[in-house]
Amino acid sequence: MTHPRGSAANSAAMSAALSGAVDLSALKARAEASRNQPPSTAGAGQPGGTPAPSSDTVLEVTEATFQSVVELSLNQLVVVDLWAGFSEQCQQLTAVLERLAGESGGAWVLAKVDVEANPRIAQAFGAQSVPTVVAIAGGQPVDAFSGALPEPEIRKWLGSLLDALRDRLPGIRAAEEARGPVEEPEDPRFTEAEDAFERGDYAAAQAAYERILDAEPANELAKNALAQVKFTARAEAADPSAREKAEADPKDIDAQLAAADLDIAEQDVEGAFRRLVDVVRRTAGDDRNRVREHLVALFELFDPSDERVGKARRDLASALF
Repeated sequence: MTHPRGSAANSAAMSAALSGAVDLSALKARAEASRNQPPSTAGAGQPGGTPAPSSDTVLEVTEATFQSVVELSLNQLVVVDLWAGFSEQCQQLTAVLERLAGESGGAWVLAKVDVEANPRIAQAFGAQSVPTVVAIAGGQPVDAFSGALPEPEIRKWLGSLLDALRDRLPGIRAAEEARGPVEEPEDPRFTEAEDAFERGDYAAAQAAYERILDAEPANELAKNALAQVKFTARAEAADPSAREKAEADPKDIDAQLAAADLDIAEQDVEGAFRRLVDVVRRTAGDDRNRVREHLVALFELFDPSDERVGKARRDLASALF
């Protein structure tokens, strides 16, 4: 059965075929023979020349220098890019791989092979088309794919390999530790919401977070941020005399809710929780449910492990049942 180039099925089939089946000894022998010959005048990147690294993470490799790639793979992940100048797909894929290799800081190395100038390398891997990409670790191919996969799929593929090989190849962890923590790119959806919040446009901020949750209902960051936005909008709009009104009329639900918000805003968290639990105890029906929902929304402003939240939840359960 023939699979389209770049398909998951084709990549899986290629990986299975590579597993333990590729013999790189012929390339090794050719490289050693080349080293024993008089120096060649061939330029870097040509058969008989030396690798011409464009950076610490990108190497131009030939048949004569391929053994250095095998040796390098004993310490870190090497990704071999089998490409040809006639293929536009190759050019596109190589550009992506070069950029990702640079981003890795040396966690993996890209070894570029021009298969027209170095056909024996392509033959050793059994590559039937270009572009073909082969991952080498510990001197042996461990995975591969063919075709120009989308960048997100390539990132996922590389991430899976690094996770699987980190404990086997010390160069991966060393490079990652030297690079330090990698900052996650900013999510423009959150940036939009945060900018709206900072300028006091709480309606726009709420709408932005709600759009995120419409697309990702389980996004905890958006859930927590939305709770904060709703609270801040309520607290800023609360009647400053709400506490006096709540004390004067315990049945005034609006005043009790506003007073609790003011309590939270002024860091009297336990007082706010206690106030609403007491209101739940002395109300029923819709009023009780309204107060309960407001109290639960206040819980969401805090870490679930906060002892004040835990106690208030127990007190609420006791008041309800």
